Amino acid sequence: MNTIVVLPLRRRLRAALLAVAALTACASPPAPTPATLPRPAASSASPGTSSSPDVAASASAVAAGDAVQPQGFADWIARFRGTARAAGIDEATLRIAFDDVRYLPRVVDLDRAQPEFTRTVWAYLDAVVTPRRVDTGRARLLQLHEEAVAATTRYGVPASILVAVWGIESDFGNNFGDIPTIDALATLAFEGRRETWARGQLIDALKILKSGDIARAAMIGSWAGAMGQTQFLPSAYLAYAVDADGDGRRDIWGSMADVLASTANFLARSGWRAGEPWGTEVRLPAGFDVGRADEAIRQASARWAHEGVQAPDGAALPELAESSILLPAGARGPAFLVGPNFRAIRRYNNSVSYALAVGLLAQRLEGGADVQAAWPRDLPALTRSQLLELQDALNTHGFASGKPDGLLGPATRDALRRFQRSAGLPADGYPTLELLERLKSVP
Repeated sequence: MNTIVVLPLRRRLRAALLAVAALTACASPPAPTPATLPRPAASSASPGTSSSPDVAASASAVAAGDAVQPQGFADWIARFRGTARAAGIDEATLRIAFDDVRYLPRVVDLDRAQPEFTRTVWAYLDAVVTPRRVDTGRARLLQLHEEAVAATTRYGVPASILVAVWGIESDFGNNFGDIPTIDALATLAFEGRRETWARGQLIDALKILKSGDIARAAMIGSWAGAMGQTQFLPSAYLAYAVDADGDGRRDIWGSMADVLASTANFLARSGWRAGEPWGTEVRLPAGFDVGRADEAIRQASARWAHEGVQAPDGAALPELAESSILLPAGARGPAFLVGPNFRAIRRYNNSVSYALAVGLLAQRLEGGADVQAAWPRDLPALTRSQLLELQDALNTHGFASGKPDGLLGPATRDALRRFQRSAGLPADGYPTLELLERLKSVP
């Protein structure tokens, strides 16, 4: 493409991003950012927000409840300074980090909240893979052509995947959070439900400050400590952030070269295989055992094809050595063939809905089709209370699903499949109200 057109656009975008970062660094507190990005739950290993509720808190919401510091917070900070010194953090960094540290009650409220209502995969996709986001993503691919190509060349991750992650994590930089990372993590470590995790992330955040990559005032992100355009936790930043523009700093807030390269590095080191797709939608043959639609069952796509699995248009399946069939909405919904790159995306955020959103948004950015098969939109999502009932009922009737927690994990799906097989039902492991009522009616 014509670089005379691309370069000014790229420079204007980067200048705008740097201006936002500079203004934020000078503000006290930072200006609120609209909370526009819905997110599924993620694992604590993710660079994005951890396994807490789907809520984005603005600085104004946090500031509303931080006027009074709880008794003991200052003493905890004083003790933690000693822990940080033992980890190699110097006095200058400790003064910068903690002399004006704030306790943020709203962060604790968000961390402890347990939303009752869950979301179906199609509702999540409807919210994040939107026509506006597709159009914006295509424009960003053109504007950031130079940086995206450099990241793809170096790490083997397609530019469309990188831009899709960026779009879903922060709506292309429009909402990457404005909560001071040090304050958020200090609050969680002092009083949150994940003290050990938060203490480790706080030490890593101090190491980032010590390195000089970012000023404290500009180290901002979500209430859970995820930072920058593609929402890296401090531990992920230390492991994967890259100085791609050569300015001596790993800037995942203002340098799009660093943002895209860091995201690509994370995925590459999480098992991304260059030249392979994340997966594809497929059509299952009549009589297919849906109990085999499980990420634990992996085989070459050629073997799936031999069993009658086809692309929706009848085209040959992509070559994938270790691929699985995925039925994210059960036997009535679309089917997908997913490979190692899908699993690499899940290491970024351990949610099937999230990984599908990244793959499908990237597919749309490249001009590909949306999902062809219909979603079973008449099936409501079970609430957390209903999932707890389901788990209790499974355990009661000998289909061990582990300790009930109201979350649909592998153990619950496996237990549900065993119940479905015992009842002569398609064993897709997908929870429905009908299955819950059937379980409850078993004597």
